[in-house]
Amino acid sequence: MTHRGVPVRSREGTHPTRTVVLVHGLYHRPEHFDGVTDILRPGGVEVLVPELHRGSLAADTAAVQAVVDALPEPPLLLGHSYGGSVITGVRGAGRLVYLAAFVPDVGESAAALSRASPSRLQEAVRAEPDGSTTLRPDLAADLLYQDSPASLAARAVGLLRAQAPGCGRGVPLHHSWKDTASTYVVCGRDRVLDPELQRRMASRCTDVREWPADHSPFVGEPGLLAELLRELLAVGVLRA
Repeated sequence: MTHRGVPVRSREGTHPTRTVVLVHGLYHRPEHFDGVTDILRPGGVEVLVPELHRGSLAADTAAVQAVVDALPEPPLLLGHSYGGSVITGVRGAGRLVYLAAFVPDVGESAAALSRASPSRLQEAVRAEPDGSTTLRPDLAADLLYQDSPASLAARAVGLLRAQAPGCGRGVPLHHSWKDTASTYVVCGRDRVLDPELQRRMASRCTDVREWPADHSPFVGEPGLLAELLRELLAVGVLRA
């Protein structure tokens, strides 16, 4: 089958990939995906979660590209929120998954896309003396993890870290969704990335799902995300 001229080919005669690379968003850490990795790894799925916070979109993209390049087969590559800008610039994935994430086109940045739609995130952003920003703990749980049990939301807030300035203004130099099969997951209860903006960006992807979820379903509903990733791994698609 095709989507906007992009062939999607089954892995005939080969084994579907069993490797997932999860790319977190701003302020987050790899540990935020622990609930998902704890479900996938016992089933034989290799899960890699690179640390971002390298100082710029270009540096973050290079860090994920290095992980993908080191793998023997094209992985399933998921980006959450700002992580969508990162995976957009990475080459060599077998399939892309955008989870409440940015899908920039030529000349677009996450910051420019988000300016077109209101967000409550700025209410929680706190400027630090060194030029970085942090999220106010008293507001972050209600914005990012409102559907999660209180104990899981508290753990997730405790993991949040300072964010260097400028990453969201970076513009990808490559646009992988134009030549790689992609799935977009719209989170319909999102208080950070407007669901209407998500739906507009999702129109750039091959496949669209919509969940009645907050911005971070991997915290409160890790099984839901793990189930989707297992489904997509079973499809076994390759790049054009």
